[in-house]
Amino acid sequence: MVNVFSGIWALLLGIVFIMLGNGMQFTLIGLRGGIEGFSTAELAVVTSGYFIGFLSGARLAPSMIRRVGHVRVFAALGSFMSAGLIAFPLVTEPWAWTVLRLLVGFCMSGVYVTAESWLNNAATNENRGKVLSAYMIAQTLGIIGAQGLLTLGDAGTAVLFIGASILVSVSFAPILLSVTTAPTVEVARPMGLRELFLGSPLGTVGIFLLGTVYATQSGMGAVFGTETGLTADQIALFVAMLFAGALVLQYPVGWLSDRMDRRKLIFGAATFGGVSCMLGWLSDGNLWTLMAAAFLAGGVTTPLYALFLAYTNDSLSAEDMPAASGGLVFTFGLGAIAGPMVTGWMMQGFGPFAFWLVLGAIFSIIALYALYRMTQRAVVPVEETESYLGIVPGASPVAVEAAGVWAADQAEAEAELNEDAKP
Repeated sequence: MVNVFSGIWALLLGIVFIMLGNGMQFTLIGLRGGIEGFSTAELAVVTSGYFIGFLSGARLAPSMIRRVGHVRVFAALGSFMSAGLIAFPLVTEPWAWTVLRLLVGFCMSGVYVTAESWLNNAATNENRGKVLSAYMIAQTLGIIGAQGLLTLGDAGTAVLFIGASILVSVSFAPILLSVTTAPTVEVARPMGLRELFLGSPLGTVGIFLLGTVYATQSGMGAVFGTETGLTADQIALFVAMLFAGALVLQYPVGWLSDRMDRRKLIFGAATFGGVSCMLGWLSDGNLWTLMAAAFLAGGVTTPLYALFLAYTNDSLSAEDMPAASGGLVFTFGLGAIAGPMVTGWMMQGFGPFAFWLVLGAIFSIIALYALYRMTQRAVVPVEETESYLGIVPGASPVAVEAAGVWAADQAEAEAELNEDAKP
């Protein structure tokens, strides 16, 4: 294990700092937007701007890297992102924040593509699973830690925005100083939505709906807290709970995923998420009930993302997996753009607790569709499924493709071992 991380610790440290800065700005948007008097609908548009930029960056970053190289793209996007973060308190208008969020999302996506390319290049076939798992943990810990940093300042001033900008700027030092080789970025052309749907209807529809869930949780969670009168510290804790659950639930869901019909597990996890949202809706503002609901509902979101990736790969050949990974990332991004818009409109019209109603409804649709798909296609035998590997929602196609290749290799190796063990 020590040998695995000796060559990537600097990359992981840089990722933690990036997520600290990016995680701060997600919550800060809701906090400062409430102070500035932005409406819920306006904050929803601002939130969606990030995911529009992120989706665009995932498409354009590989070609940018091929033209001018990893280091230049990484440094340029990092500079623009840092500048964007520090510009938020300078122009407190919804239209300006939407543009800045689009810029930050674009830059963040390009940073992901570049960093994940270096990380994937540093891994070997034997340790790729551990490296990607460590990457997922580093991302999640960074987001959770960011909420703690928010308690050290006042969202009504520029201090926290400056702090987020500094963290992002500092994050590039360990990465750029430790990287010695520039890997080739080869991201497969994304599979078309029609072809993806025909290959795996549940995977395609599920990943789109989950995109709406993830973007609503990460982008509108702070808005919900502001609208319900939570203090800044309580909002930070609430958002942290949305991500902390993933660290606890990822392993048990992954363990079950490799031992049962994944459609049943998707149904169970989505149902669990829906029930958790109803708990939040019925909480009547009780702080600890809200925290429990956030922990549980947020906790199943990340495992569901990895479940949909694994389930889709079960339905495809190894040759189609890279293209399917790009298609799934694109589909997830479309859902992420739509989620805050729908939720913001509902919260504007029906009050802040519509946040839970929207999430609960989407989880319920996922569960019902999984139940329906069980009647339409025979179950894939467990021994023929691809291995499960936890991937954080929002990862670039580079990490998703790498996870798919690793899962296919692991499944093939396990099948060979089982074959050799037969008398």
